[in-house]
Amino acid sequence: MNRPIRVFQVATGNVGREMIKRLQHRDDLQLIGVHCYSPDKIGRDVGELAGIGPIGVRATGTVEEIIAARPDVLTFHGVFPDEDLYVKVLEAGINIVTTADWITGWHRDTNHPHPSGRPVTQLLAEACERGGSTFYGTGMNPGLNQILGVVCSADVAEIENITTIESVDVSCHHSRDTWIEVGYGLPVDDPDIPAKLEKFTRVFADSVLMMADCFDLELDEVTFSAELGACTKDVDLGWYRLPKGSLGGSYIKYQGMVDGVPRIETHLEWQMTPHTDPHWNIKGCYITRIQGDPCVYNKHMIIPKPGVDLSDPDAFASIGMTVTGLPALNAIASVVAAPPGLLTSADVPLRGFAGRFRR
Repeated sequence: MNRPIRVFQVATGNVGREMIKRLQHRDDLQLIGVHCYSPDKIGRDVGELAGIGPIGVRATGTVEEIIAARPDVLTFHGVFPDEDLYVKVLEAGINIVTTADWITGWHRDTNHPHPSGRPVTQLLAEACERGGSTFYGTGMNPGLNQILGVVCSADVAEIENITTIESVDVSCHHSRDTWIEVGYGLPVDDPDIPAKLEKFTRVFADSVLMMADCFDLELDEVTFSAELGACTKDVDLGWYRLPKGSLGGSYIKYQGMVDGVPRIETHLEWQMTPHTDPHWNIKGCYITRIQGDPCVYNKHMIIPKPGVDLSDPDAFASIGMTVTGLPALNAIASVVAAPPGLLTSADVPLRGFAGRFRR
């Protein structure tokens, strides 16, 4: 395109605020509007909502205002999808990239049936066809982490198992509602915790299926398991409290099985605090581990630019939100250029990530 891509964003939460900041430094992308669900935000300058001062863009609150603005793409950074909004926007010919609970659509179809009774993927695909638009879901993990896994296998002759691992301190994700939903802070022996963890993380089954698609491997099933870490003392994070004996860490596995053998896996090694039993050696990175000929072990380390003080909780949180949102932001050009329909990360070309070198 000979002009900046016009972007309308949804949400000003943790990821949304960070993406508003990032968009101010992009010559190829122009933020023209932001949709908010909270009535107290509507009408305010979104730069002020993001903590950077006025930028001349005001928050709106209706789908009609999104459509009337005629953006090239809608970026959706809410915690949970708004599938009815998606359909209306796609039907209007507006592309969508989202970081909300979507990689292939299997998870939404299987675990979150639409009130209409129809599969969500079918609703969105038909909306894309009517509007000539494209829909894409991604993030750091699930999303980029599994793309890294696929890329790391390029020099392997035979694969026995490929596992992508997120080994992180999740206390940077300041979303109380998220951690209440997932069970962190509840007594570790609460029988509801495994189901809560699975409900919140089932989109990672999508990530296993996306990798299987890249490898042309048909899986029999994708299984879930979790090991729980109990806090060994009371922990006060400032924004969240974890009583002694409550869930403060977990090791989750999603395993793609073939004939009873795990072949493709995604693991989540999470800690809210290091004071748990059992305790995992959190490495602060994303790992690809391949058993095969040859074997591969790869770490994707994310390090702040010079001058960033990681003792500042806001700076620490900013890094997590940045790496969650940027895989979507950086794929926008490819999504806008793609033919209509539902995309996965298996469809996005490497050339689509061009354009971020400063001149």
